[in-house]
Amino acid sequence: MRIDKYLWCVRYFKTRSLATAACKKGHIKVNGDSVKPSREVFPTDTIEVRKDQINYKLTVNDIPPNRVGAKLVDIYRIDTTPKEAFDAQELLKFSKDYYRKKGTGRPTKKDRRDIDDFYDENE
Repeated sequence: MRIDKYLWCVRYFKTRSLATAACKKGHIKVNGDSVKPSREVFPTDTIEVRKDQINYKLTVNDIPPNRVGAKLVDIYRIDTTPKEAFDAQELLKFSKDYYRKKGTGRPTKKDRRDIDDFYDENE
């Protein structure tokens, strides 16, 4: 089975065209090599998927006949993604909460109070 179709079947991508685009951008690696969307996948292959700033690592158990339900995905792959990858994503979410876009104007009264509280805690 093609790598783009496999990633779509095991629900890593919502559409097959998104999986194909990720392959073309070099976000998909099989056994350490960047691959084209037409690369065949076999059981025991190790796949690395870069999606949403997380490097997912999975091992192919079996090839699904077609797209499978979310509960059945674990039959066809083993997810070996380290926990640290998800922790880094959580930190990224917290950093985005306090970011103000350039040109949005003066801080609101609530923003100013939050900034003052932040400086008071550090002193």
